[in-house]
Amino acid sequence: MIEGTIVPMPNLPPSLAVGALYDGLLQTALRQFFERATFETEAVPSPSSDGRLAIEPTEDPGALAVRWFGKRYVLRVPGQRPFTAHEVRFARAIGAVLSARYRAILDPKLVAERGDLFRGAMEDRYVGAFFDQAPYLLRQSAVTTDRIALAIEMMRVAALSTYENQPISTGVLLLGSSEDPLGAYPAAERDRPHYTGALTSIKSFYRLADGLRTVFLVSRDGRLLDIVDVERWAGQAAEGRVLGVPCAETYQPHARATLGGPHVCVVLSPRQEIKVFAEGAQAFTFRNADWHLLDLQEKYALWESAVGTPDVAARLFQTALDLSDARQGALFVVLRRPLDSLPHLVAAADRLDMEPVGQPSDPDTPSRRHLLHVLAGRSVTELDPSVLAALATLDGAAVTDRDGALLAVGAILRHPPSSEPATLDGMVEGARTTAALAASRFGPVLKVSEDGMISFYDAGRVWDI
Repeated sequence: MIEGTIVPMPNLPPSLAVGALYDGLLQTALRQFFERATFETEAVPSPSSDGRLAIEPTEDPGALAVRWFGKRYVLRVPGQRPFTAHEVRFARAIGAVLSARYRAILDPKLVAERGDLFRGAMEDRYVGAFFDQAPYLLRQSAVTTDRIALAIEMMRVAALSTYENQPISTGVLLLGSSEDPLGAYPAAERDRPHYTGALTSIKSFYRLADGLRTVFLVSRDGRLLDIVDVERWAGQAAEGRVLGVPCAETYQPHARATLGGPHVCVVLSPRQEIKVFAEGAQAFTFRNADWHLLDLQEKYALWESAVGTPDVAARLFQTALDLSDARQGALFVVLRRPLDSLPHLVAAADRLDMEPVGQPSDPDTPSRRHLLHVLAGRSVTELDPSVLAALATLDGAAVTDRDGALLAVGAILRHPPSSEPATLDGMVEGARTTAALAASRFGPVLKVSEDGMISFYDAGRVWDI
């Protein structure tokens, strides 16, 4: 070959070239959102060579089969924690979006009719398809727009804007019905604008719904029905129903609002985090430039089982969620056998189950130990939630037994002095992670990071949310 000569590439049919691109996008998305999984390619012919995608569970609950473009992949996770129903559902949502885009891009008529498929961030559409795949079925008789992806796109725009030099927070409750079930008048009787980006040109738009107390109410066909107090609306719509899993206190009304039907609530928080609620729980969060599938139902079940006492598990998990929302760090340790493990983990001076000996008892010269010792014999379930949250923010860890009895607060945990800093996925972790890993030898641990991440450890890391 002569230097500088351009060698022409072989002409590939458009379907093959686009197919190779979308196959790569699928693999990238699955690896991004399923970090705990391995992605394997199998030399097994697949009948889905015409662009139809299939993502199906296998006989192995820890494996998902992916078939597309004549290839077969296997997404595999460790057997002790197989794929959850939400993870399978999210994998299929990713597949639905990419499959729809692939089919549309090869059909000029579809591109003209469904240009909305190519708007916004593709990851937002994965989230939308998790709740409703109808917009990606490409049925001529039912052309629908992904309302959830559209709402998220509006939140992204709001996050880049300010109102009177203040960050914007806002929210919308997307109903699964054509009318407000609590409304005084049928929606059809009033001329309603559609909830679209065009509304953001109105200066006062974001001022009307702050996302915390008030939200926009939008019908299934996209019409803006009302502006409501979310706590009042949720109280009436889900009267008598309780949340199945804990939720940060600030956003409990948003979660409850989705109990009464197939509703989805999307909120841009004052910290510029996008939160998505459905089926009575927070389902997704967008923080630190990434979407996270929370899967709270399954993850909370693992935590509750590890703690063994439901009310203790619920109180600690609730506090962790509230601190995460406030971006405050904390560490909770629940010891399975405190008589054996407490002396190895907590110094005697930090233990609440031991009386101070040989220290001044003059009330005019109290020590930190004397101050904290007023908590001796107390349980986390009898403390006011705000008090427990305050204790958890002290430097160090809050240590309890499985019945919730406080054994230490603000304790600097012991770990072998010869141990190296904790390493996870090739990265050196901080002191709180090192302490969490050391303590998880003795029982379940919840670590709350200042960036909002909550991690559960039990003889190693189990999950993050």
